[in-house]
Amino acid sequence: MNVVFMGTPDFAVPSLRALAEAGYRIAACVTQPDRPKGRKNVLTPPPVKEEAIRLGLPVLQPEKLKNPETVESLRALRPDVIVTAAYGKILPKAVLDLPPLGCINVHASLLPKYRGAAPIQYAIMNGETETGVTIMHMDEGLDTGDMIAWRKIPITDEDDAGSLFDRLSRVGADLLLETLPLLAAGKAPRIPQRDEEAVYAPMLTREDEKIDWSADHVRVFNLVRALRPAPGAFTLLGGDVLKIWRCRKAPELGRDAPPGTVTRVARDGFAVQCGSGAVFVEEVQPAGKKAMPAGEFLKSGRLKPGDRLGTEVAP
Repeated sequence: MNVVFMGTPDFAVPSLRALAEAGYRIAACVTQPDRPKGRKNVLTPPPVKEEAIRLGLPVLQPEKLKNPETVESLRALRPDVIVTAAYGKILPKAVLDLPPLGCINVHASLLPKYRGAAPIQYAIMNGETETGVTIMHMDEGLDTGDMIAWRKIPITDEDDAGSLFDRLSRVGADLLLETLPLLAAGKAPRIPQRDEEAVYAPMLTREDEKIDWSADHVRVFNLVRALRPAPGAFTLLGGDVLKIWRCRKAPELGRDAPPGTVTRVARDGFAVQCGSGAVFVEEVQPAGKKAMPAGEFLKSGRLKPGDRLGTEVAP
């Protein structure tokens, strides 16, 4: 089977590696162009490109898949199937029509829930207790194609986006290897999605990352872990950004105080009042500083009981 693989972030790497180790002929890896990264804007290749180079595979990095030259380059590879995993762009019809076995996608949710760019983060933010991976036939919509197979995994309070990302990437790679022989034999199911049950997970914005202290403590806790290890949930302290990297649910520390009020300060962190209940903050990152234990931050004296987070007013 001649495979063209399309993917970009770390999530896609286990699937690419699994295909190579299973002996599939990978004609090329298609990934997004190198992008500036970090404070110094260093031009950085995507993880799939790095893995493809390690495996000795050809790499294509087109800006646009609709470009006729790009389509012809893919056609020349004569793929039997195109496999995508978090590639980051919708495939145009001209590409979808190229492989005789079609295009399939490894998607990090239980479709039709969480179609879109940030399924892992939204599953945690919304308090889901399980998620999974779906292998699907691709069409011109946004994660709307018929499903082939799926596998569920639990979400625990100890999970964050990083841990779930790692687990789902491995589950996706295993499920992909189980699916491809069915596709080659013409036995891959086509199970239509129930569009009326669809939930979307669009790309996160800066506003999505801001903590709303008027939400209940479970919602705040879920937001913080959904945005760890990146980009991080944040609040304001006297007009300065304060990232909250780690907290725990602490309903017993709730007080009759406005949301965002610091209700308790301890050696290892501080409690913040939510719309109901409270969270106990354990790790923060002040503006211009590195992430640090909340207890270390408290030594600066910038926070005391009665101060309010999330406002422009200095405490």
